[in-house]
Amino acid sequence: MRSIDDHFELKLAKDPADLKAAQRLRYEVFVAELGGDGPLVDHDARLERDAFDPYYDHLLLIDKRRDAAALEHVVGVYRLLRDDQAGRIGRYYTESEYDLTVLKQSGRKLLELGRSCVHRDYRGGMALYHLWNGLAAYVFEHRIEVLFGVASFHGTDIEALKLPLAYLHHFHLAPEALRVRAQPEHFQRMDLMEAARIDRKQAMLLTPALIKAYLRLGGFVGEGAYVDHEFNTTDVCLIMDTARMTDKRRAKFEKDIRA
Repeated sequence: MRSIDDHFELKLAKDPADLKAAQRLRYEVFVAELGGDGPLVDHDARLERDAFDPYYDHLLLIDKRRDAAALEHVVGVYRLLRDDQAGRIGRYYTESEYDLTVLKQSGRKLLELGRSCVHRDYRGGMALYHLWNGLAAYVFEHRIEVLFGVASFHGTDIEALKLPLAYLHHFHLAPEALRVRAQPEHFQRMDLMEAARIDRKQAMLLTPALIKAYLRLGGFVGEGAYVDHEFNTTDVCLIMDTARMTDKRRAKFEKDIRA
């Protein structure tokens, strides 16, 4: 466990209670707020869970002032799976949406990111910053070279999302060596507008904060989107190659991890 200040801590989930607290926050964000659902979602207990959870590390941001007994103390979460862990389950969660062959055959150390969320009362503050510092420490400790995972736009109306999707396709498409592609049976084109017609400022305003954070650090997107009707989202696959980060971006990503 790593103390950040008098009331915030970062830790990896160590027991079923920690995992349930993460699943409770995920329920509040992905189900109660965004209207998602799934076969293993427990509406009575207010837990968003799936078959992948037992195999993953769960990075938790904890506010010690909140009620742990009521599972309310976890205010931020990231779900993490290294390539050396993936063999236990046989695949990555992302593979249900994207073909990861180019990454899996790269010979590089991979980390899948997912289920990232922050409690509504902590958005716009330091919570995401703290989570990113925790993620940077994890990446440094395990010598991760490529990070990837799906990130979501709310809603499944492609017409409403065509501007930011087209912006990502034209200006942040991954290089071929890292360019994963949405599975053929679910492939949703992202090149929905010509590059010359794109209002970049407006596109960024319509892009979720987490996706913008990856882009600022030099992240890319895979080819094609995935429309997830069950979760009421439209997903893109984000990829970040630590070797391609500039010194400035790398310093920002690794800020304070040795503190």
